[in-house]
Amino acid sequence: MIAIVDYGAGNIKAILNIYKHLNIDVLIAKKPEQLEKANKIILAGVGAFDDSMSRLNKSGMREILDQKVLNNHVPVLGICVGMQMMACSSEEGKEKGLCWFDNSKVIKINEHKLISKPKLPHMGWNNVQPSQHHSIFNQIDKSKGFYFLHSYRFFCDQQYYLGTTYYGTEFPSAVRKDNIFGLQFHPEKSHSNGVNIFKNFSSLQQC
Repeated sequence: MIAIVDYGAGNIKAILNIYKHLNIDVLIAKKPEQLEKANKIILAGVGAFDDSMSRLNKSGMREILDQKVLNNHVPVLGICVGMQMMACSSEEGKEKGLCWFDNSKVIKINEHKLISKPKLPHMGWNNVQPSQHHSIFNQIDKSKGFYFLHSYRFFCDQQYYLGTTYYGTEFPSAVRKDNIFGLQFHPEKSHSNGVNIFKNFSSLQQC
């Protein structure tokens, strides 16, 4: 069962509809006990880092998330701010992140290196170049790319890079540490490529 974490700051209905269309079992988790059944977890996010972390902490699901992800090694997929929350900190706020990636933080995209206007946010379609071969990219058309909407980006050790994107400079748009996956782009807005990402995630084996 895939559980989509509903802490009040994510675009979860679109993800739910995709899995229903694929006939894959999915539930929306609003309480800790609803995460108990999950063998995969999706952590989506929209908005500011501090607000999202505050909402997650107040939801009562933070402890069970850490247990499922760090102790039970359940695969988890963070999307946009959901990915950024996996870092230890963010320049966008003062709240502590989940810190699931070592030496990680969220930093603002350097506007001085951007040519296109409006410079921020980075909005629209862009390509993702896989940094390593992984099944989560199966059946992905690299020429179509994915949909992005963000002004801050993930910063972590290069060993965790799963895919990179160029916007003024190269940054990790997909990361992985064992059972923990993060995507800066929005697969739920990325048409067939996004559907395949969700399908591939549902097929991952527990690490």
